[in-house]
Amino acid sequence: MKPLISVCIPAYNRTEFLGPLLDSIVAQDYHDYEIVICEDGSPKRAEIKVIVDQYMKRFPNLSFRYFENPKNYGYDKNLRELLIRSQGEYCLFMGNDDLLAPHALQVISSGVKRHKDIGVVMRSYASFDGTTDNIVQTYRYFDQERFFPASVETSTTFFRRCVVIPGLTLHRESALKHTTEQFDGTLLYQLHLVLRILLEKNGLFLPEIVTLYRTGGTPDFGNSESEKGKFTPTEQTPESSLHFVEGMIRIARVGEKETGAPCFKPIFRDIANYSYPILSIQSKRSLGTFLNYGFTLARMGFWKNHYFWAYFLSLLILGESRMNALIVFIKKRLGYTPTLGGVSKGQVS
Repeated sequence: MKPLISVCIPAYNRTEFLGPLLDSIVAQDYHDYEIVICEDGSPKRAEIKVIVDQYMKRFPNLSFRYFENPKNYGYDKNLRELLIRSQGEYCLFMGNDDLLAPHALQVISSGVKRHKDIGVVMRSYASFDGTTDNIVQTYRYFDQERFFPASVETSTTFFRRCVVIPGLTLHRESALKHTTEQFDGTLLYQLHLVLRILLEKNGLFLPEIVTLYRTGGTPDFGNSESEKGKFTPTEQTPESSLHFVEGMIRIARVGEKETGAPCFKPIFRDIANYSYPILSIQSKRSLGTFLNYGFTLARMGFWKNHYFWAYFLSLLILGESRMNALIVFIKKRLGYTPTLGGVSKGQVS
């Protein structure tokens, strides 16, 4: 019998975090799931396999499925590979250094069973530094559980909020319907899937913290053929950040062109309204580098958005640490991220 949930892990190096991730999965108070790991041709493949074999022996009653790609596919193609290899009705993706929160699988299972025809589950998550008792920030987009009927508005609302991968849950068969290679090398294949799926199936937002996102490290992107020249392994250069933003814009633009759904403008506006992370990630560079980076983003179309300029100037005047503290304070007081612009808030469920 096929499981309800496939917990999907794209594995590439970072072996020191694989054990804690697997610990967080096997500790769940839920059993209708499988663990699917696709190792993507990393230098530490042998070490990864040893760790997985150890867990298979320790937990013989759990469904572990481990695969090794014949070469380094890169992030986007490896996500497709996980979808193909999985057997669950839903695929829950995890970064290879993140953690599932306690009761996460039970929360997601309950959500998709209570609502009909769910294509995408948007989760809440928290970031931590070092240990899980050192929570840096909580990411909760709405104040309570919300149901979103399939529509352009739902695709627009979910798009940017699904950039961070851990805990994102997709209806597997719906995702496989939209298989494409055209966005390989963007590190954003999930956004293509989210946009397309939510034009056909419903979305669900869950306010419970489902995953814990590890801060302080930089993923090892830029090794595959599709990523070379766009991303630098273990670094977040201004050029890689610009490629990343360009990828978001291209996926939205192509989505509108191919589906006829008027989604590009609202998606771009939502990205601009919440462009603080896009700017802050490069704000510690030299003044000249940061100014050039900001003005390059402006030329991409962000110059029209007043939030973009407010973030840009605030980072120049106050600096990243003060701005981060202010944002964390606001979110703690509200209990969720403020809603800027006209995105759909769905229906309280």
